[in-house]
Amino acid sequence: METSLKTKSSLNGAMKRNLFLLTVCQAIGQSANTMMFTATALSVVTFFPNHSLATLPVTMQHLGVMLWVFPAALLMQRMGRRFGFRVGSLFGMAGAMTCGSGLYFANFPLMCLGGLILGYAVASLQMYRFAAVELVPADFRAKAISWVTAGGVVAGIIGPAVADWSFDKLMPFYFATYLSMIGVHVVVFTVMSFIEFPPMRAPASSTPAEPPRGLWEIASQPRYAASVIASMIAFGTMSFLMGASPLAIVGCGLPHAEAHWVIFLHVMGMFLPSFFTGSLITRIGVLNVMFLGAAILLSGVAAALLGLSEWNFRIALTLNGVGWNFLYVGATTLVTTCYRPSERAKAQAMNDFLVFGTTASASFLAGFLQDRLGWFPLNQASIGLILVSVVAVAWLWVQQRQAALAPKLA
Repeated sequence: METSLKTKSSLNGAMKRNLFLLTVCQAIGQSANTMMFTATALSVVTFFPNHSLATLPVTMQHLGVMLWVFPAALLMQRMGRRFGFRVGSLFGMAGAMTCGSGLYFANFPLMCLGGLILGYAVASLQMYRFAAVELVPADFRAKAISWVTAGGVVAGIIGPAVADWSFDKLMPFYFATYLSMIGVHVVVFTVMSFIEFPPMRAPASSTPAEPPRGLWEIASQPRYAASVIASMIAFGTMSFLMGASPLAIVGCGLPHAEAHWVIFLHVMGMFLPSFFTGSLITRIGVLNVMFLGAAILLSGVAAALLGLSEWNFRIALTLNGVGWNFLYVGATTLVTTCYRPSERAKAQAMNDFLVFGTTASASFLAGFLQDRLGWFPLNQASIGLILVSVVAVAWLWVQQRQAALAPKLA
């Protein structure tokens, strides 16, 4: 009995240690992504005359996520999470170096190539939340996702702080920021060595495993469809507004430092709620949290439409981050209940393929619409996107309610 208790305690300790280290990797790795968002548009406009394309390297990063997510997931299925995540860090180093070279030589296509390469690193980074689920018991899923996502709080401090400190340290502006991104990925590569992940393949047992279903059969489940749509809207709207906000802020005559500060508040809004989002999902239910997330996103748009002062930007982008958190963590929790162990690589990859396909489109349109139409039309367009997520979650709520009532009516 005593030996059993010691073993259980040891397993709990190992679980917490692995989850903590994964959170550290999320915090540090996400800071590189935050630096990319902060620096890219503002660095491109220093040498490239077509400002409507200023967010294109970020768009290429999202496109890279969409293109790389299936190869990254299948590599992890075959070689394990640790190996796959470390390959992601290597791509992060190469991508940051390429972006920095593009800026140094004033070569816009090279910066776009760097964004595409960085897409693999971000594709790997996004899978941390799925890896967190595999480190804990089933009833701890929401909290594990929430805790790892909370690593973004540190990222929200590190990323803008490094960008603010480094943007004028070397010429051209923001060149030192891209060099700092390389160091960030080196740290993640190193820390990842100390995390013990369970095998991706289920161990052999006397009970035959259920055969994997086709992607269409998985995707046609109401829970999967609603959760993916909600994730697409959460990330798409967030990227739409965050990508354009630095250009809008500077375009209104506010200083570059204000753009860094707004991005900091936005990232805090994205990740600070993660300390309690998991508990909130357990208390009031995942669909209610997702409804709340959509409502907060709409309130952020309302704040943006009320004016162009620094406080309008600060409140709008902060609420945008909080709404993203509730909708995205809720949707991720929901999607992890939709697939069998043998299906997780392709189910997770399909989710991120669709999410980042939307995000790539949104980030490209952000720079274009901000340059051609302005900040207010951009926010007005976001209202329609957010309402799509409300319809999707409401549809799932009706589906689940009808399923619950069916046995009583029979």
